[in-house]
Amino acid sequence: MPVVAADAGYVFSRAPRMIYWEMTRACDLACRHCRAEAISRRDPHELSTPEALSLLDQILEFGDPLPHLVCTGGDPLLRPDLESVIAAGSARGIGVSLAPSATANLSPAALERLHAAGMQSMSLSLDGSTPQRHDEFRGVPGTFDATLAAARWARTLGIPLQLNTLVTAQTREDLPALYALARDLDIMRWSLFFLITVGRGRDLEELTPADAEAVMHWLYDRSRESRFGIAATEAPHFRRVALVRMRDEGFDGAAVRRSPIGRGFGVRDGNGVMFISHRGEVTPAGFLPVVTGNVRDRSLADLYRNHLVFTALRDVSAFGGKCARCEYRSLCGGSRARAFAHTGDYLAADPLCAYVP
Repeated sequence: MPVVAADAGYVFSRAPRMIYWEMTRACDLACRHCRAEAISRRDPHELSTPEALSLLDQILEFGDPLPHLVCTGGDPLLRPDLESVIAAGSARGIGVSLAPSATANLSPAALERLHAAGMQSMSLSLDGSTPQRHDEFRGVPGTFDATLAAARWARTLGIPLQLNTLVTAQTREDLPALYALARDLDIMRWSLFFLITVGRGRDLEELTPADAEAVMHWLYDRSRESRFGIAATEAPHFRRVALVRMRDEGFDGAAVRRSPIGRGFGVRDGNGVMFISHRGEVTPAGFLPVVTGNVRDRSLADLYRNHLVFTALRDVSAFGGKCARCEYRSLCGGSRARAFAHTGDYLAADPLCAYVP
């Protein structure tokens, strides 16, 4: 008996739910796991302000409901047009969120201006429960304190906050302490990013599949008690764990789908998600660097709906290895970015998954 509905229920072929735009690669931090391998100065080939406004117009081509835009980097605060771009997106009816770096550029005044311009929510990264642990990852002393200060400012201003945490072999033992810290920050969501070994992250160590499975069960237990949502990035197997646990607890299908985890079923690289680089290159995700085109030459909607890479990623029957045989392939699908990082094939099986179909 199938555990999920037909594949079509988890195919997001009309439009992505989330568009991540790397506005710049400039950043004052030197994070050990930085996907972008951020640099100190802005690239002269970044999308210009007029090109940024054209990008917003391209997002409108998806139609209702529009995707949500996350402005990330590098550090988007290093773009002087950030406030005007957010205001332009908001005026077009596009929901806009921000993923800034915790530097001196992130001040109460800056947050107040960006919130007034239309920024709907914000994310901050916290990768250690102490200054020593966190600042070691970020490469700049004082970043831990700056992050907590920014979280407090966001709460004061009424800005919904997501906390992002890296999950590696080095950070696993610190997760309980990080969870305790997150509970005191009045956040809307804790998103745990399971390392993809790209960029500077190649120097870090991934969890073993068994350890990842144990962490996901621990996360599910926390999700049943916490006031905020808990999500796993590039670890869609968490949905399988959650589905099995919820069914064991007597949840019916409707209750599963209503849960924060259930609402994300099927979303993965290229299927509900797309990424735009600072130079306008379009890829299925920030951690899956397979370029399909450029917004300067081809529309976002055309690339997302019709490019062979995107359509292949939405066809779960094309997946390789055990992902092809797995009864959870529709709601999970594995991390296509991790498959690519390990094998060079974005349709291969995700090596982090411990489940045997």
